[in-house]
Amino acid sequence: MDMQNPGSSMVRESFYPDLVINVGKMTISQNCSQIPKTQKQEEKNNVAQAACALLNSGGGVIRVEMDDKHGQPGELRQDFQESWRDLIQSPDLQTFFETKQQGKYFHIFVKSWSQKPFPGDSSPNPRLCSLETYLYCRSGTSVSTMSSTQAFRFLKSKKQQSVQRHPVHEGGPPCKTPKVEWHSSPASDPASHIFQSSSLEYGEILPFSESQFVEFKQFSTDCIKKYVKDTIPKYVSAFANSEGGYLFIGVQDKTNKVIGCEKEKVDSDSLKNVISTAFTNLPIVHFCSSQATVSYSSKFINVIRNGELYGYLCAIKVEPFCCAVFSTAPRSWQVKETKVSRLTAEEWVRMMVGPDPITELSEAFESQLSVSHGPPLCRPVYSKKGLEHKEDLQRNLFPVPEGRLEYSPRSLWNDLSSEHKELKELIREQMRPFSRGILILSRSWAVDLHLPANSNVICDALLIAQNSPPVLHTILKEQDAKGQEYCTHTALTLKQQLVNMGGYTGKVCVMTKVLCLCPQNQGELLQGSCPPIEHPLSYSLTDSQDMEALLQALVVVLLGFRSFLSDQLGCEILHLLTTQQYEILSKNLRKSRKLFVHGLPGTGKTVMAVMIMEKLRNMFHCETDRILYVCENQPLRDFIGGKKICKAVTRKTFMKEDFKNIQHIIIDEAQNFRTEDGPWYEKAKAITQTKNGHPGILWIFLDYFQISHLSTTGLPPFYRQYPKEELTRVVRNADEIAKYLQKLMQHIEGNPPCNFPTEYLELLPAVEWVPGVQGTLIIKKNLTVDETVTYVADTCNTLFAKGYSPKDVAMLVSTHDEVNCYEQNISRKMRKKMWVTIKTADDTSGNSIVLDSVRRFSGLERNIVFGIHPKTADDTILNNFLACLASRARQQLYILWPH
Repeated sequence: MDMQNPGSSMVRESFYPDLVINVGKMTISQNCSQIPKTQKQEEKNNVAQAACALLNSGGGVIRVEMDDKHGQPGELRQDFQESWRDLIQSPDLQTFFETKQQGKYFHIFVKSWSQKPFPGDSSPNPRLCSLETYLYCRSGTSVSTMSSTQAFRFLKSKKQQSVQRHPVHEGGPPCKTPKVEWHSSPASDPASHIFQSSSLEYGEILPFSESQFVEFKQFSTDCIKKYVKDTIPKYVSAFANSEGGYLFIGVQDKTNKVIGCEKEKVDSDSLKNVISTAFTNLPIVHFCSSQATVSYSSKFINVIRNGELYGYLCAIKVEPFCCAVFSTAPRSWQVKETKVSRLTAEEWVRMMVGPDPITELSEAFESQLSVSHGPPLCRPVYSKKGLEHKEDLQRNLFPVPEGRLEYSPRSLWNDLSSEHKELKELIREQMRPFSRGILILSRSWAVDLHLPANSNVICDALLIAQNSPPVLHTILKEQDAKGQEYCTHTALTLKQQLVNMGGYTGKVCVMTKVLCLCPQNQGELLQGSCPPIEHPLSYSLTDSQDMEALLQALVVVLLGFRSFLSDQLGCEILHLLTTQQYEILSKNLRKSRKLFVHGLPGTGKTVMAVMIMEKLRNMFHCETDRILYVCENQPLRDFIGGKKICKAVTRKTFMKEDFKNIQHIIIDEAQNFRTEDGPWYEKAKAITQTKNGHPGILWIFLDYFQISHLSTTGLPPFYRQYPKEELTRVVRNADEIAKYLQKLMQHIEGNPPCNFPTEYLELLPAVEWVPGVQGTLIIKKNLTVDETVTYVADTCNTLFAKGYSPKDVAMLVSTHDEVNCYEQNISRKMRKKMWVTIKTADDTSGNSIVLDSVRRFSGLERNIVFGIHPKTADDTILNNFLACLASRARQQLYILWPH
């Protein structure tokens, strides 16, 4: 029975800290001969589909209620085991499946699938498990269904061929339909000659047999429409995925004799509609930019008997297809939220071929986690070359000690112990059985995993210890029925993210313990509504290597964030925070309600602003209209507003309107704020000082090195910007651009603007430039406007030929008034060379070059930046202006000075 069928007995149970699929009552032992054949097949399908869904979704448990009518379980049913071997395409079931009886339930433990499932196996494996691919090809005179491994190789090959035939140049005109040639002229191909015939004799022997390109079928006289409808998808998929061919319905395959079908039994118009509908319903998946459908021709050839019309022969000619054709969607499942869903052909192909590797990232970034080694739902993780790898981050943040149990972070443990005197003894009592490992504390592991907080939770403590599975302890202030639900949901999310985000490929579960600190229930273990599932011993961590591998996955979970590059590259990419960024984000927001974050150019201030707003939503249960993001320029406002995590406004709008509903304010690029519309800082402080008796959050991100004016900023004096944190690790820019930024900052140090606090220069000795990414810095002087425009157009032409696209490029001028002038000149010049669009920074989502002022592009970034005739009204802020310009470029920077 299909798992999407509402009548199915299979359900996803929600009260366990793991994915648990209940497949209902059935006999699980080999002694099942008394079961009706249809029931046995249904039970086999249910268990196989549940196993497929869990393999593809991070692993979990199949829960079977044992049918006592057939006695106690003996040897596990062979049909179950056969289906599992088909799924993993290996006899090594123990690697992915273990079983255990618990009371009246039989549990099947399923580990997540990965592309490198078996030690020493270097052969390419599919990224998904499937019961049936429904992807066919011709194999001699037969139709062959592709296994998952064969389908994986076929799709990879098709994708590569598509790129070679029709490389996609985004921003250019769409390519024409790919044409795949095959030889089918009547002179060289007798099948083509017969296809073009208007009539054939009954009993005539065709002058060719079945082959790679020809298939004969006889009409089924019972239900002709259904027979044709059921026959077409399989053979069309096979011919289209191979080299094309002919399907003749009405020919005996053994004798090549024309039989046709009696005219009284054939409604040719009705059958034409059946054929047309069958082709229309075929799932096809493209790798190229064409949206072509399967090309075919069909006709009914008269069959003549004794000089009269006897009936018809149905002939279908199928052209080879550019990409992939399925007969129907693959039989492959995943758990999606609370449902177990069958994948569409498009989803299946996208996951099978995967987005990894990505050339643009591989040049400037280091792969921390490749999808070619991870579980099916895993996304690639990159960090800038030169930054700590996940192994280094793990050893720095979560080291595995020798012969003892470490509490981390120690500062939070000290705070919690002083706030709750009974907590220390309670935790130590729980930790007494464990001699080696690490206890990772958090005021809310739920918030750390982007889930809502629970106000009754004092803290959560994740135990990663030797000879134990991971255990999440939740400590409540008072007994609460929702405490177990909170802990279970948090543990389930953590387990899923360790696999599907962190890339952990071992057997893993996260057990739960909920404890109460109130005097009447102190230390009492609160039980959930269902007894916990007892996992096999193989789910315990046995040594340092196991613990470190799991902790490295945890690093990706906690420090991973969705990069802004993901929008540009069209696929999900995770980056890792630096230790410095993570420590700031890990602050207790209830204690750090006001904070000034001083971040040098390229240290990731805007990324931090976005992530702190996401944390605010979960920690304080805020709707988006309760969090306000304020910046100076409209493009940055629109960019952040598009993420749907807050209300985003410019400083001018902030000063004009009343914000009664706002509880928390995040201010970005504050060095460029002014007081021309009033004291914005005082207004922000007043809004967040008291809301319903509780102060809100006010975090301000700024960098005086990028100040773009000489007016009063409205910020408090530097010595009153307290408490404050500093971001001094420059992570965004390539080496040459970073060195240029360093020179500019040294120039500013020697001659700072009048509104630049000299105390801010104390950050310079602490700055850390992360090397390792080669880039481009070209400075050209004494150029006329025409020479500048020509140089920009020629350089873009060269870059696009190398594979860059318009969305990589920003052209920045000094003032907004210059935008129109340069837009007309550059557009005219570039139209002679390439097909691109140029837009202002108000629209950064499309595949267009951005042309705007440096000030309006502040806070945004692109791989390639042209600084066109940079100038300022006052020379004392020119170096600051250039620092802002340079920090917008990730890889290549071109500064073009005027005559």
